[in-house]
Amino acid sequence: MATSSPAATVAPAISATLAPRRSSKLLIGIVIAVGLIAAGGAAAYVFLPRFMGAASTETAKAPAPEKPIFLTLEPLTVNLQSEGRGRFLQIGMALRVRDEQTKAQLVEFMPEVRSRLLLLLSNRAPESVVAPEDKAKLAEEIRKALSTPLAPDTPELGISSVSFNTFVVQ
Repeated sequence: MATSSPAATVAPAISATLAPRRSSKLLIGIVIAVGLIAAGGAAAYVFLPRFMGAASTETAKAPAPEKPIFLTLEPLTVNLQSEGRGRFLQIGMALRVRDEQTKAQLVEFMPEVRSRLLLLLSNRAPESVVAPEDKAKLAEEIRKALSTPLAPDTPELGISSVSFNTFVVQ
């Protein structure tokens, strides 16, 4: 009969008991490595912006643009200065204002606003309002004329721009 040596029977038993220890040590090593990588990533996420300077925090915390506030005026029709036949300008516009208080004040003083516009626009030569540069200049003149205080003891109005909705010269 064939008998096996005692060394041959002990070797598989030893290797069987060592295999679970090796795989559990490998598993523990992998878990520790993943934990260290995660901790390093979290530390970089928290501390890196402090070391990058104020520029990165300003871009991250840039304020959202404010919603624009517009006041649309009813169209105006004014006579233009012309030789011979009568010519007129029909103009519709919207004013971009700083805040709701300015908008409310413009609505309250609307007869005064329309009067200022009529005085500013009337008796212009038709050729002086045709070119795009002339229209941009006119928009700036309107903005300046309407930004002046509407009543004594009131602050200057915050009109930031004038946009034309209709602009007809006939």
